[in-house]
Amino acid sequence: MRKKYLAPVMFLLPAMLGIFIFKLYPIFLGMYDSFFQYSFQNKRDFFVGIQNYVDAFQDPSFLNSLAVTLIFNVIVNPLQVVLSFGLALLLMVKLKGQKAFRTLHLIPITVSFTIACVLWGVLLNPEQGLMNSILNTFGIPNQQFLYSSSQALPTIIGIASWKGLGYWALFFIAGLEEVPSQLYEASSIDGAGYWRSLRYITMPNMKRTFLFVIVSDTISNYLMFVPSYILTNGGPEGSTDFLMFRIFTNAYSYSNVNLASAMIVILLVIMMATVGIENLLLREKV
Repeated sequence: MRKKYLAPVMFLLPAMLGIFIFKLYPIFLGMYDSFFQYSFQNKRDFFVGIQNYVDAFQDPSFLNSLAVTLIFNVIVNPLQVVLSFGLALLLMVKLKGQKAFRTLHLIPITVSFTIACVLWGVLLNPEQGLMNSILNTFGIPNQQFLYSSSQALPTIIGIASWKGLGYWALFFIAGLEEVPSQLYEASSIDGAGYWRSLRYITMPNMKRTFLFVIVSDTISNYLMFVPSYILTNGGPEGSTDFLMFRIFTNAYSYSNVNLASAMIVILLVIMMATVGIENLLLREKV
């Protein structure tokens, strides 16, 4: 029995060590630090219990970041899932030039989020950006985009969706290719059209793919940071102050690592609760 499991354990051990060192250990360390407060006078940590959590929920900037993050996720998660699934369906249609279209949709994936934000920052410049030049040709006046408290968050939602649609569409394409073709042949013989086949054949066979994409997309969007850091610095008026940016600000700008650790734990709990609800709702129908 020992010899039977020795080889698999040895192959899995490096990966398990990597997960523990780079994933689990930082989580436990953050949870530990969240119960302490560093004293610059005494140059040591003091146990303060849940005081950091109390301070976090009494901080208006943290509450604003929490609200911005939740609003962002409520909008962007369904938007990206629906649009990426639609893109995958479009890419599966056999048309002339399909290979070129499939190549073009991969371009946003190949560009790092940092570079993408820099490029979009140039395109969305209120005075000299290409986007306003295009709008002007249709008689639309210049828009402020990232410089407006009412437009900044929708603009970042658009940038994040532009970056993520092609990536999530790849998983949907893989799921669509796994649906047995015999089912479609049988449905066509029975006289079922495209939409009925999509509803009664494609969707039921794609539930595991949907679960993976929804959960992965949720985690990715809860950790949104780059656009706030590069494009808006959390503004204007805190409209793009995501939780990860608020955590970064407390840790590296205000040198309050313990408070930042408490915020990380809060974010982790919210993320786990959201993912748990998504798993529960989707698995009930599987």
